[in-house]
Amino acid sequence: MSRVLVTGGVGTIGAAVVRRLLADPDYEVRVSDRRSAPQWMREGCEVHTGDLRIPREARAATNGCSQVIHVAAMGGGVASGERLQYTLTEHNNALCNAVIGAAIDVDLERFVYVSSALVFERAELFPTPEDHLRQCPLPLSAYGFSKLMGEMYCSAAHEEHDLRYTICRPFNAYGPGELAGVEPGIAHVVADLIEKALLGQRPLEIFGSGEQTRTLTHVEDVAEGIVMAMSSQAGLNEDFNISASRELAVAEIARIVWEACGNTPETFAVEHLRAFAHDVQRRWPSVEKAEQLLGWRAQIELEDGVAATVAWLRSHRPIAAAR
Repeated sequence: MSRVLVTGGVGTIGAAVVRRLLADPDYEVRVSDRRSAPQWMREGCEVHTGDLRIPREARAATNGCSQVIHVAAMGGGVASGERLQYTLTEHNNALCNAVIGAAIDVDLERFVYVSSALVFERAELFPTPEDHLRQCPLPLSAYGFSKLMGEMYCSAAHEEHDLRYTICRPFNAYGPGELAGVEPGIAHVVADLIEKALLGQRPLEIFGSGEQTRTLTHVEDVAEGIVMAMSSQAGLNEDFNISASRELAVAEIARIVWEACGNTPETFAVEHLRAFAHDVQRRWPSVEKAEQLLGWRAQIELEDGVAATVAWLRSHRPIAAAR
């Protein structure tokens, strides 16, 4: 039986990964997070609570594990990336420095780095394949750059210390587990739009023209892709886009959210807010590599996933649920 460490396991993607691992009897799971783990996680997992930027905490979390899935990062919506550029850079760099350093010392079977679609922030080829990263201009956002730096940590540790790694890049992960922020743009797009729609905002506020595109991927699909990449020999020292294949404009996503919240189609309208400086205008990845090498493909239809996310948010937001 393998013991897998999931860093940042209390977050939305991390918790989905933990649920997926717990469903497989071949894995024991250790979760490391600064936040308090929920009861179901404490019952099913070994829990380490600590700041993984501190090398001794990273070593304590990693010791005894055969695989690490490194999800922990400071992130959030586009607003947090614009306002906290130094903090994001410092935080995520420190995490990679300590956690990958600990992984080298342990001599893991596999280190899985959960990166981000934002390494392709300035992509010029669509759908964007993994090897476009060699030609893609560097990200301008602090978050995108910090995630790209994490990928460089992996490849450098492989070259110098033979770290066995896999890089997974989720694209626009959404689903149960993420609450909207107190300020617009702090949460990711789906949680942000659902919160606004449930609170009766009319017209629905969106950032920018609404023509910018996203490929929304349910967290359960993301978790399945990450675990498959970790366990597959074909995933060794490779990178994968973990994404759905359906490209949609943000305005269309807003319409889907609006109707999923029980509003009538004819009442849908949007109000355009100022665009953020580093808001990506087009995001549409190639998913062929994951399909061919891993046999993974996103399964959850967007409308079904959004409806389930609305139901979850209703039950976790008393004000919205009372509407």
